[in-house]
Parts: sequence; C-alpha cells; structure tokens
Amino acid sequence: MNLSLGVLDWLSLLGHFATLSLLGVGGAITTVPDMHRYLVGERLWLTDAQFASSMALAQAAPGPNVLFVGLLGWNVGLNCGGYALALMGLTITLTAILVPSSLLAYLAARWGHRNRELRAVRAFKQGMAPIVVALMVATAWLLTANHGSPGKDAPLWLLTVVSALLVWRTRVHLLWWLGSGALLGALGWV
Repeated sequence: MNLSLGVLDWLSLLGHFATLSLLGVGGAITTVPDMHRYLVGERLWLTDAQFASSMALAQAAPGPNVLFVGLLGWNVGLNCGGYALALMGLTITLTAILVPSSLLAYLAARWGHRNRELRAVRAFKQGMAPIVVALMVATAWLLTANHGSPGKDAPLWLLTVVSALLVWRTRVHLLWWLGSGALLGALGWV
C-alpha cells in the first residue's frame, strides 16, 4: 500500500487519537473499534490484515498494552513510504493517545487537591472510595478464582489474603510489596 498523506491528514490523525484519549475510559484498548473504523474503514490508511497483525503483535509483546497505538501509527507511516514517516506516525499516535488523558488526570488531581475542603469534592471522594475498594476486591477475586478453588489452591488464596492485608494495614509503599513479590516469584517460592 502506498499512501500520500498531507499535513492536514497527519493533523487529523493527531486530533482523532487525542479525542479517543479522552474517551478511552478503561484504557486505550476500549477505543479499538473506533480506531479500526477510522484507519481501515474511513481513511483506508491500513488494511484489515495490517490492523489485526498490529494488534496481535503489540498484545503479544511485553510492556504496556497501549503500545498497539504506536504500532498502528508506525504502519500508517510505513504505508506512506519509509521509516522516517513510520517514526512520525508512531510519535503522533502515541503522543495523541497519552498526553490528553494524562494531562486531564493531572489537572483534575491538582484541582481536587486544591479544593479538597469543598463539600462536593469530599462527597465525591467518600462516594468513590467504596467503589474503588469493591473494584479492587473484584479484580483480586477474579485473578485468584481463575487459578482454582480455595480448597484446591489454598496457598494461592492465602497469599492473596495476606497480600491484601499487608497493603491495607501497613504503611510500607506498594512498590516494595510488588518488588518483594517479584523476587519471591523469581526464586520460585510463589
């Protein structure tokens, strides 16, 4: 496929992915259908096979799952004729998908901290706390339940409960617990 994209096309790609960044509640992966509609169906910048292989390769590779967005941009650039344009496509799509949502989260957190004494902010935080805890418990339950029942895999279930209690009841930073778990896993103890 040999494309010729002008400045307005690249700006359109930037704008579309920036919009998706703000709509991607649950992560960039939730916007895949619209990315496909835009890149394959509407703009014809990628083929179905290129889109699917980009998704499969990025999901199989180690690292954050948002890397598929960069790979989509890379392939758009390659279709335009070279590695320089591929690098530009990668940069445009990753910047567009990461910066707006990150900036929104940063500004909202600063505003919330600055206005933490407002009744509405306190009510929002108090209302969200049980929801966040419930979602974390549900995630832990699903991850553990996929590995068997409490009777059959008691050590795994015990480790889950102990980990949750340690994170909840101690003031040790979570990264230390994650590092400890990684070390225990590398040693083959868990």
